[in-house]
Amino acid sequence: MNYNPDKHNRRSIRLKGYDYSQPGVYYVTLCVSDRQCCLGRIEKGQIKLSGIGGISDKYWKEIPHHFNHVELDQYMVMPNHIHGILILNNHNQVGVQNFEPLPITNNHQIHRYQHIIPHSISSIIRVFKSAITHWCRGNGFKNFHWQRNYYEHIVRDENELNRIRKYIIENPSKWDLDNENPNKMRTH
Repeated sequence: MNYNPDKHNRRSIRLKGYDYSQPGVYYVTLCVSDRQCCLGRIEKGQIKLSGIGGISDKYWKEIPHHFNHVELDQYMVMPNHIHGILILNNHNQVGVQNFEPLPITNNHQIHRYQHIIPHSISSIIRVFKSAITHWCRGNGFKNFHWQRNYYEHIVRDENELNRIRKYIIENPSKWDLDNENPNKMRTH
């Protein structure tokens, strides 16, 4: 396939010049390709995980075992996406929370397209998605695919963190209103 700049022009949705490996609190959302509801279903406001959803839940909980500078906060596996809060600590000082991102200096690595910085949010998400995809291929789910990118938000303070936690916890009970729900009633 030949490169077509009108069709294949990808631009980063990351904050330009920001070092996503620095200590901080990050809210991420990962979506399944084409909003396929293969991670589970919502019944009476609760998520009932499928096999892929159960493995996603298990592997999410294992992130700190592979990245010892990461702490998990609230997260939720939904039918076709995952919300999670990741706390990145200083690689040498595990257990330190920092809400204020550090200023960009010449010492920080800058994320560039197709260049994954070690210990960064991108490297964590890449390993997580790859592990789920690998499990799916080996267990008969060859059509499973993640959406190409992911959404991330830098959490700036405790109030914002608490609002995001509440949103994540309440997400299953509000599935009928969720923009990721392919069966959501569309209003014009």
